[in-house]
Amino acid sequence: MDEAAALIEQAEHLLRRAAALPIEHLTDTALCDLTGRVEQVGRLADALRITTAGEVAERSRPELRSEGLGYRQGCARPAHLIERISRVSQAEAARRIRLAAALRTRMALSGEVLPALRPLVADAVREGRIGVESAGHIVRILDSADTATSAQLEHAERMLVEAAEVDSADLVKTQALVWREYLDPDGARPRDEILRAQRRFSIGREMNGMTPFSGVADPLSAGLLRAAMAEGTAPDRQPRFLSDEDLDPSDPSLDPRTRDQRQFDILIGLLTAGVRAPSGSLRATATVNIVVRADHLDTGRGAAWIDDVTEPISAFTARTLLCDADISTVVLGDNGEVLHLGRRERLFSPAQRRALAVRDGGCVWPGCTAPPSWCHAHHLLEWEHGGPTDLDNGVLLCAAHHHMLHNSGYRMETIRGKPHLLAPPHIDPHQRWRPLGRQRATRTPATAARSG
Repeated sequence: MDEAAALIEQAEHLLRRAAALPIEHLTDTALCDLTGRVEQVGRLADALRITTAGEVAERSRPELRSEGLGYRQGCARPAHLIERISRVSQAEAARRIRLAAALRTRMALSGEVLPALRPLVADAVREGRIGVESAGHIVRILDSADTATSAQLEHAERMLVEAAEVDSADLVKTQALVWREYLDPDGARPRDEILRAQRRFSIGREMNGMTPFSGVADPLSAGLLRAAMAEGTAPDRQPRFLSDEDLDPSDPSLDPRTRDQRQFDILIGLLTAGVRAPSGSLRATATVNIVVRADHLDTGRGAAWIDDVTEPISAFTARTLLCDADISTVVLGDNGEVLHLGRRERLFSPAQRRALAVRDGGCVWPGCTAPPSWCHAHHLLEWEHGGPTDLDNGVLLCAAHHHMLHNSGYRMETIRGKPHLLAPPHIDPHQRWRPLGRQRATRTPATAARSG
């Protein structure tokens, strides 16, 4: 048995013992600490999964033909062999192989050993400092920054690895997209065209009384759909598009439908309204915010961001939508301030709530994906304690996290015009204030300007 296999066997034995121990008696602090340590072990195991998948793929490369490892094991592709050995899906096996291709050293035709395509990510994965999900986002998104220089990509890679050591994979994905648009502003417009060309909708034949349909939407179309769905399915909304058959005669306000059923009824309701409406009289039932920096809008270069949609559109496309009455194109100043919106209302006015939606992008609680239409406008310094009702003292929180903030050890304050969160010591022993908000248009990586 080689050294690697012997060490894995020892680790497996210890982990089996740990998994058999009860954890119900642990304190909250101990449980949080254990959760973090278990994840660290999982990251190291994932690093080994990527390493072995990459080696299997290398030994099964097509030019080896019948001498390849996969062929000799009766598998046409390396992903099939990994699937057979590990019992994961082919999609997961293929994902591991793709990531390994960017993280393992390469062999030049001359026989020279070349570094990995993403060496900083490779080191961080191997050492268990970041997870493979974050690593995959960094590799995939930076690879699509076609016009960036190698120096720029290296700097972005370093910054994203540092972010992945403290942020969730979802946040890392968003930051990687921001970096891509910063490094490759001219690429946003071609990507718009490529994504729009992939839009599709298909409806099948009836099966067992039900008719299937499916499709994919480009970012702008997805923004319209998500805005309509969020408006109609917010927790405090009364039932909409509810048929007589679904109504509860004892309480018409009760909605027995699942979330998926409600979204389906909203879609069909909107389609029905569109078919019945006279030409030119159909109006949007939900507001779609497209947020873009003023300098990007002026030049038509760079990116614009749609509420609740991850993939950006180009600033050029945003400029073409300025005259669309059903879409709100919101322009930000140099410091991220919302231009042309009132700031002097005593109460949180519709204009202020719209400004908060633009600044915060939805519920600001880390990891929460609630869109602006689901959120409360919360006073950071409570009104009864003298807190003013203005944007600098406001923040968007969904009902659940609004309640949590009032009933937990978390603290929230405005620092330099942005809401920041301080976690309890058992969550963050370093006690660092973390900036909040999901608005991508304000996340230009200024540090990249110094990278050359």
